[in-house]
Amino acid sequence: MAANFEIEQDFIAEQNRAKSAWLAEDLEYLGKKLARHGGDVESLIEKARGLKVAVPSWGVGTGGTRFARFPGQGEPRGVFEKLEDCSTINKLVRTTPAVSLHIPWDKPEHTDQLIAAAKQHGLEFDAMNSNTFQDQLGQKQSYKYGSLSHEDAATRKQAVEHNIECIEIGKKIGSKALTVWVGDGSNFAGQSNFRLALGRYLESMREIYAAVPDDWKLFIEHKFFEPAFYSSVINDWGTSYICATELGPKASCLVDLGHHAPNVNIEQIVSRLIQFKKLGGFHFNDSKYGDDDLDAGSVKPFQLFLIFNELVDAELSEVEGFDPCYMLDQSHNVTDPIESLVTSSIEISRAFVQAHMVDRSKLREAQKAGDAITALGTLKEAFTTDVSPILAAARERSGGAIDPVAVYRASGYRTQKAKERPAQIGISAGIV
Repeated sequence: MAANFEIEQDFIAEQNRAKSAWLAEDLEYLGKKLARHGGDVESLIEKARGLKVAVPSWGVGTGGTRFARFPGQGEPRGVFEKLEDCSTINKLVRTTPAVSLHIPWDKPEHTDQLIAAAKQHGLEFDAMNSNTFQDQLGQKQSYKYGSLSHEDAATRKQAVEHNIECIEIGKKIGSKALTVWVGDGSNFAGQSNFRLALGRYLESMREIYAAVPDDWKLFIEHKFFEPAFYSSVINDWGTSYICATELGPKASCLVDLGHHAPNVNIEQIVSRLIQFKKLGGFHFNDSKYGDDDLDAGSVKPFQLFLIFNELVDAELSEVEGFDPCYMLDQSHNVTDPIESLVTSSIEISRAFVQAHMVDRSKLREAQKAGDAITALGTLKEAFTTDVSPILAAARERSGGAIDPVAVYRASGYRTQKAKERPAQIGISAGIV
């Protein structure tokens, strides 16, 4: 067995040849169907080829819950092996050329080696992610009772310095953004003074903001519960928006699809942030009960489509300052992480393309007339159209796989990596 097994381009092309005939047939049929309504299949293929979504470095490892984690075969043991898996995902789908690192999980000893490895795999680096929600080995101050909003000035200082360290690493490897999420909050009424805690958070964030380069973005990520279950310091999009506005133009809001109460109208939140020019980006995943970090589009595909309907509307309307960053953020507890990230990236592309198929003139006329049935029907017409041939053609033309999961399984990648990466024995709980 050769070391550092990779899925070769020739293998992908060979697998594609076996499916090219049916793809051409399906694409021809879909093209004729779209043409009847003024659609153009070729322009949609090019749209799909242009969409880019970052992959989280931590996503290629097996996830877990607060109760248990069941490691998978051949999972990466460090950042360089994570890059191997991220590269494999991009080879198959061709829409995930960037990797988002999490510090200190991915802290390199030598950034030049990290840069070289990324270049070798045809990858670049997306937003940096700081970690002040758990204590690290040898850490002086504990984040048990908060980080950037902690009552203790020394703890806040430590959290600020860690975020600035993330910026410095990011500057060296070519990142252009920092995402800040804190688990700060309280578990009991009276445990925390809401007003003072938010004030301390803003004070800390102003120090971090000052260290953010002018050509960077600072993303504020909100979450309404967990790990604090009574109150969270940055609990909703309104608080996130206010803080981003307080900090300045480099700061904007990051929307994680799982960080909301059940049945919250996320697509309306997205629209509001676009309108106020504070939509920074997304962490895509799906949820059933809370922040489940399930595969994107696995539970609420219509919601994902409706979110992209707002995004595409802003794109076509050329809204000033509209340039969100897209990233997956999932925990793969019972699936092969590569397969989950591959299928999730496809679902995001699916919603994106379907949103571009909406007859916006017809929709606008229905809205003006108060015709709710026609308005909904216009959206449903796009949502229920199977755009799989468009997505497959886009992947093939970009050098990816017509059927990514089938190619991945046929390659034996996971079996080979299990031989290359001996399992690390241990029992653990929590996400990677």
